[in-house]
Amino acid sequence: MLAERTTYVSASATMAVALAAQRLRKQGIDVIDLGAGEPDFPTPEHVKAAAMDAIGSDFTRYTPTAGISELKEAITNRYLQDYGVTYSESETIVTAGGKQALYNVAFALFGRGDEVITPAPCWPTIFEQIKLAEATPVMVRTHPEDGFKLHIEDVLRAVTPRTRGIILNSPGNPTGALITEAELNEIADVAAKKDIWVVLDLCYERLIYDKVSHNLPGVLSSKLRNRSVLAGSASKAYAMTGWRCGWVLAPAEVVSACNAFQSHATSNVCSITQKAVVAALTGDQKCVTVMLDEFRRRRDALLETLTSDPRIRCVKPSGAFYLFPDISGLLSSDGIRTSVDFAKELLEKGHVAVTAGEAFDAPGFVRISYATSMDLLEQGAARILEFAELYGARETSNKTL
Repeated sequence: MLAERTTYVSASATMAVALAAQRLRKQGIDVIDLGAGEPDFPTPEHVKAAAMDAIGSDFTRYTPTAGISELKEAITNRYLQDYGVTYSESETIVTAGGKQALYNVAFALFGRGDEVITPAPCWPTIFEQIKLAEATPVMVRTHPEDGFKLHIEDVLRAVTPRTRGIILNSPGNPTGALITEAELNEIADVAAKKDIWVVLDLCYERLIYDKVSHNLPGVLSSKLRNRSVLAGSASKAYAMTGWRCGWVLAPAEVVSACNAFQSHATSNVCSITQKAVVAALTGDQKCVTVMLDEFRRRRDALLETLTSDPRIRCVKPSGAFYLFPDISGLLSSDGIRTSVDFAKELLEKGHVAVTAGEAFDAPGFVRISYATSMDLLEQGAARILEFAELYGARETSNKTL
């Protein structure tokens, strides 16, 4: 009855968590949602003011599919200022969020018979988009024991004559792990020799907690300029998830292909949103620092609280706003058997929403978002610990990884 492609793509597990929490709230149940992947901060005032100015001046009509020149210039100037890389207007397209940016690129670069490597645990949309493009996702496993580090030897083992691309996300969702410049240098060398595309998802690029060099665009620009793609978004750094604005920086032929797809799918990003993002990218960046500092405070508090139970082990994330604890110490054959069951039971009995690790190809883990108030985090953590005490297995393990 339905098209064949519907049989090999799954609905978003992270969105399903939000819907499940909403269902219980409608029943009058007090649910704490720690599944959402969006900042709880309001959009900065100067950004909202730019949107209102756009409405007041009737900037409400179609724009070019690829975005207004003013916004494309703001995007390229931001990357020039932050990373020292140069892109032209013809190498830039504005998309309806980072998700559409990656979707457009997947359809522009990959197809039937291609293999596309991506690290796991990984944001599930990357897998699904590869499959929608009729390519085959190839997972390279990373491990909590070494902070979910991506090892070049594992990437090399995954490369075959059919490898067409490598998609990387740094800081990573759900682990918060960073890819280092040295690691990307090695990957770029391999990709250059074998004509492999490297797609870099920088959705969380402004949310890195320590002062470490993370000039991944600079690495790709110097090593792989004609076979690399940068995908970014205003959503996380500027608390603009609902505004839906992302972008692609890539060789002109890739951007042209993305533009063709987008022109028949969604056309331009909302004109008002585009003006707002210009203000976000060109205005005072202190708003980003304020949010980052608060996320760091929340991360540290939540990590300390949850790992007070020795059965919960967790790597301290270097970026983004998720904890990805190993809760296998709470699972047992005669109790809660899987992290899917854990997340389901925690929601139904503990009234806390988290995302099961199976969504990220990491059974035995859960993703917990700390993009909510400290008060709600404290309440949520207390409920998780109470639930673990009532229903978790009795075995113990080391506190941290």
